[in-house]
Amino acid sequence: MLRVIATFFCLQCQHLPALPLNLRYCSTLNSAENQQTVEALCGLSVDVQKVRKLKGWVLCRNPAFVKDVAKLLKDMGASGAIITQVLAAYPEAILCSPEQMQAQKELWTTVCPNQTELVSIIEKFPASFFSTFAHGANQRNNIAYFQSLNLNKRIIAKLMASAPLSFSRPVEQNEEMVRTLQEAYQELGGDEVNMKIWLLKLLTQNPFVLLKAPDILRDNLLFLKDMGFSPVQLLHLLSKLRGFVTELNPDSMRRTLAYSRATIGCSETELRNIILECPALLSYSDVILDERFKGLLGAGISMSQIIETPTVLELTTQIVDYRIQKLKAHGYDVRKGSLEVLNGTKKDFEMSYGKLQLRRVRPLFNPVAPLKADD
Repeated sequence: MLRVIATFFCLQCQHLPALPLNLRYCSTLNSAENQQTVEALCGLSVDVQKVRKLKGWVLCRNPAFVKDVAKLLKDMGASGAIITQVLAAYPEAILCSPEQMQAQKELWTTVCPNQTELVSIIEKFPASFFSTFAHGANQRNNIAYFQSLNLNKRIIAKLMASAPLSFSRPVEQNEEMVRTLQEAYQELGGDEVNMKIWLLKLLTQNPFVLLKAPDILRDNLLFLKDMGFSPVQLLHLLSKLRGFVTELNPDSMRRTLAYSRATIGCSETELRNIILECPALLSYSDVILDERFKGLLGAGISMSQIIETPTVLELTTQIVDYRIQKLKAHGYDVRKGSLEVLNGTKKDFEMSYGKLQLRRVRPLFNPVAPLKADD
């Protein structure tokens, strides 16, 4: 009886939608895998054991188009290693029919005609290419809309790759969010001439802002206005937070501001200036800030140093400790100098650290000092 049920579900798998829902009927019932699929993947050096462990349901779907996916990518210039990587990272790709894949290729080439670049996008974001074929009409409408905003093809392709859901949904939702952003920018005194550049930076730095509800943006800006930030300051925050202001909420910001002011011991005006210097402070919970303040103070850093360089709070306690110890080993005491040397990315820190090393080992030369002569 169990065999009959298992066989029934495996046959039903053939008629289920190909990609969106991770329905694992086959793997759950230990049904027979599609041996042609397994052999084809093995022939492409895909780690089938890993696929079986993480997404085994894919292996028992029929039909599967392993060879077609490989041919599509190869014809576009993908190497064997890239094909293997794509199928290992996103095995669901084999459930796309040749017709669906061709339609996706034609759609994507409207914004990314260079096939080498398109292969690079597929290599990094395979799901964005293979999982959105069911939303072709929405994708085309959204492409046309973003082109109407004068965004170039390269930027649109990056948006499609990094935030595919924003292109899969109805274009009206994106129009509403973009309109809300533009209105907020103008109401806060933003220059209409520079609005395109501002919007372009915001969308490229955080494309997921499109997926947020417009009301969230309005509520957060209203809260910050009530906290005393001027329109000019709000525009600064909206720009510096790169759209992340849509991921905040008044309750969390209220707790963060209250904790920060009590810990620093400053006035509301001083706190606003600190926030303007380090807008990311708004996005951290009071728990995270408590850990970071304690870590810095525990390392002997004064509160006045933190106020002078609040961006140091963007670093985790572990990163700060590592950098302090590395600097200390070469004679730099952060307790007596600027915290700027701690700031930035790993690359920024290594550059600052390198400059300190050069200062330490480079001999000082006074061109007017008399040379020592042998007696």
